[in-house]
Amino acid sequence: MTHIPVLLAESVKHLRVSPGAWYVDATFGTGGHTAAILEHGGRVLALDQDPMAEQHAEAFAGDDFHFECRNFRDLAEVLMTTGVTQVRGVLFDLGVSSIQLDCGDRGFSYRNDGPLNMRMDGSRPGAAELVNNATENELAEAIYRFGEDRYSRRIARAIVAVRKSRPIETTQELGAVIERAYPPGRRRSHPARRTFQALRIVVNDELGALQAGLVAAETALVAEGRLVALSYHSLEDRLVKRFLRGSRRLVALTKHPLTPSPEEEVANPRSRSAKLRAGVKVTA
Repeated sequence: MTHIPVLLAESVKHLRVSPGAWYVDATFGTGGHTAAILEHGGRVLALDQDPMAEQHAEAFAGDDFHFECRNFRDLAEVLMTTGVTQVRGVLFDLGVSSIQLDCGDRGFSYRNDGPLNMRMDGSRPGAAELVNNATENELAEAIYRFGEDRYSRRIARAIVAVRKSRPIETTQELGAVIERAYPPGRRRSHPARRTFQALRIVVNDELGALQAGLVAAETALVAEGRLVALSYHSLEDRLVKRFLRGSRRLVALTKHPLTPSPEEEVANPRSRSAKLRAGVKVTA
């Protein structure tokens, strides 16, 4: 499945792209948002920790585009080494892309069988190590905190019971264990959805990276510069909301988060959970 950029028009509108100015696409992916910024005359410094993004970046080579295979937690260092000092906007499109979800070898989805990986890059231990080595309490706490699943203890207990006889090594193995641990009844989504979210967040330290990236973006922006963040679950959205609310240098432009239109949800079902928040810097 091709990755379709979410809330594209709204993102560009809130960035208020100025021709010739530098913008940071902190989560480049396949370059959907970058392309729109370039089309409006902006220049883009793009980051993405996923090495697979580099091949998509090759299509954008030029004086108005620079790509770094780095996590956005390293934004301050990247700006220093590249010499980009006047940043008019920073865009975060959080979560995982459709391409990452649909690639079974990456291990992000319970729908596609593959190894329990979930790493955005190769610098951290994968999900299999967490699933097979964490204590029952550690698993339960992670699933509850980062997946907000009320059945976290049942799930953790089931995982530990299975791994006593054999390690859990694939996404569909883990999905089946979680499904059996859930109480019977009608479900709006697969029982493994929240646990997979939790494991991915822990494996990649996603919330820690987001906090660091937001701090770096706030510092990097010039006066009247814009911050735009697209989140896909409540933990990300809550972090962005609190950051904007607590900042002395950013003022929120969105009293309530923007969400996709019914038409966009039909065209791109994976956009349904998206929320956009934006802020403007009031002091240099």
